[in-house]
Amino acid sequence: MENMILIKSIKFSGKIIQFTRELKKIQEYDLARQLFKSGTSIGANVNEAQSAESKIDFIHKLKIADKESEETKYWLTLVEENFEFPQTEDLMEELMSIKRILGKIIATSKK
Repeated sequence: MENMILIKSIKFSGKIIQFTRELKKIQEYDLARQLFKSGTSIGANVNEAQSAESKIDFIHKLKIADKESEETKYWLTLVEENFEFPQTEDLMEELMSIKRILGKIIATSKK
């Protein structure tokens, strides 16, 4: 069975890597670094949750991924408000999809 959240978060990380390269081209290094760290951390934490030691550990790691997605949302909003990058909207939609899935998995896992 495919692990949809893992696949989506890894693909999102790849898109964040590409997007931050574009930010660096306009010399927005600090913004690129912050977005890179939080945007790729989502997938890293989802991946780490796959080998969690317990249900509590699994939920904890997914909660960290969710917090990183909130930070990523913040950085993407800053880009959206201050620069004209057409792909920002697509990234935000993808991020919101990941957040919804994370929320459902966390809620279901708590039961």
